Amino acid sequence: MKGSVDLTVGNPWKNILYFCIPILISNIFQQLYSMVDTIIVGQTISLSALAAVGCTGSISFLVIGFISGITGGFGVMMAQYFGAKSEENFKRSVGTCYILSIIVSIVVTAISVPTAMPLLKLMHTGDDIIDRAYSYIVTIYAGVAATVVYNMSAAMLRAIGDSRSPLIFLIMASVLNIGLDFLFILYFRMDVMGAGLATVLSQLIAGIACIAYGLKRYEILRIRKEHFRWNTAFAWKHTMVGLPMALQFSITAVGVMVVQSVLNDLGTMKVAAYTAASKIDTIAQQPFLAMGAAIATYCAQNYGAHRFERIRKGMNIGLVLTVLFSVAGFLLVLVLRSPLLRLFSEDYATIQDDAYLFLFINTGSYLFLGLIYLYRNGIQGMGFSAVTMLSGVSELVMRVFAALVFASLWGFVGICSANPAAWIGADIILIIIYCRVYRRKLKPALLRERQLLSENA
Repeated sequence: MKGSVDLTVGNPWKNILYFCIPILISNIFQQLYSMVDTIIVGQTISLSALAAVGCTGSISFLVIGFISGITGGFGVMMAQYFGAKSEENFKRSVGTCYILSIIVSIVVTAISVPTAMPLLKLMHTGDDIIDRAYSYIVTIYAGVAATVVYNMSAAMLRAIGDSRSPLIFLIMASVLNIGLDFLFILYFRMDVMGAGLATVLSQLIAGIACIAYGLKRYEILRIRKEHFRWNTAFAWKHTMVGLPMALQFSITAVGVMVVQSVLNDLGTMKVAAYTAASKIDTIAQQPFLAMGAAIATYCAQNYGAHRFERIRKGMNIGLVLTVLFSVAGFLLVLVLRSPLLRLFSEDYATIQDDAYLFLFINTGSYLFLGLIYLYRNGIQGMGFSAVTMLSGVSELVMRVFAALVFASLWGFVGICSANPAAWIGADIILIIIYCRVYRRKLKPALLRERQLLSENA
C-alpha cells in the first residue's frame, strides 16, 4: 500500500487536520463550480437568470446529494478494508464500486431527466424563469455520469488516505469551468444552459484526471479482471452502507424543495436574494463538510483496524473543530458579506437586506450544523449508516414545519429559519444515536482494548 496514508497510526490531531485541509480547499473549489455559474449568469445576463439558476438548487441537490452520499458510502467500505490491511478485499471493493457506479449513473440519469420539468412545476417555479431553470437543470442531470466519475474517483483516493490529489485536479477544473462559462455564455450565447454544460465538462475532466493519477501513483488501485467478478452479497454489503447515506441527502433535499416552493411564491427578487445568500452560506459551510469527510475516513480506517480508542479521541477532536469552525464561519461572513454579495449582480442593492437577513440567521446557527457533520459522518464511518436516516427524517420534518408554519407567520424570516430548525432536529437524534453506539459498541470494545494493552504491558 505504498504511497497511501494510514490513519490508524500517528497523532490523531495531525491525522485529521492534514486529511481535512485538502478536502476543505477541494470542497471550496467544488462549490465554485456552482457559485461561478450564478455570478457570471447574474452579471452577464440578469437577476431573473440568477433566480432561474438559483431555484434549481434544491432539485439539483436531490440528485447530486444522492450521488455524493452513495459514493461516500462506497468509500467507507474501501477505507475499512484498507484500515484492516485486507488488500485483496480492498481491490474487490474497488472493482465492485466501479460496477455499482455505472449502474448508479444509468439509473439516476434515466429518472432525473424526465422528471426535471414536473419537479420545477411542483415547486411553483415562476412562469418568467421556468424555461431557463429547466434548460440549466436538465443539462446538469444529463451529465450525472460526470458527477459520479469525480465523486467515485475522489472517494477511492480518500479511502487510502490521499485527500490532496483530488484537490489539485479540482482546482484545475475550476479554472477551466470559469473559462468555459464565459465561452459558452458570452461567445456561443448559450444562456444558462452554457453554465450547466461548463460545470459538467469541468467535473468530468477532474474525475478522469483523478482516476488516471490514482492508477499511476498507487499500485493498490490497479485491479485485475478477477476483481470485477460480480458477487451479489459483496455488492449488497456496499449498497447497504452507501444507500442510506444517499437517501440521507435525498431526504434533506425534499425538505429543501418544500422550502424552495414556498420561497418561489414570494417573488423573483426574494428568490434572487435567497440564491445569492445561499451561495455565500454554502462556501462558509465547507469546513464542516471537510471535517465530516475526514472524520468518516478516520473512523472507517480505525474501525476496520479495531483501534477504538483512536475513534474516541478523533470524535473529541472533531467536537473542538466544530466549535472553532462555527465561530470562524460566522465572523467571516459578517465581515465579507457585502463584497461577496456584490459579485452576483450590479443591482445587488435590490436584494441586499433580504440576503443579509438570511446570512445572519443561518451563520449564527452554525454550531448546530457542525454537530450534524461530526456525529453523522462519525457514525457512518463506523458502518452504522442506516440508523442515521432517522436524523434525516427529523431534519425533514423540522424543515417542512418551518417552511409551512414559520413562513406563513413571518414570511421571508420564516423561510430563513427553516435551516436552523432542521439542524436542531437532526442534532437531537444524532446525539442520541451516537450515545447508544458508544455505549453498546465502542465502550465494551474500548474496555477490551485497554485490558489487552494492560496485559501486554
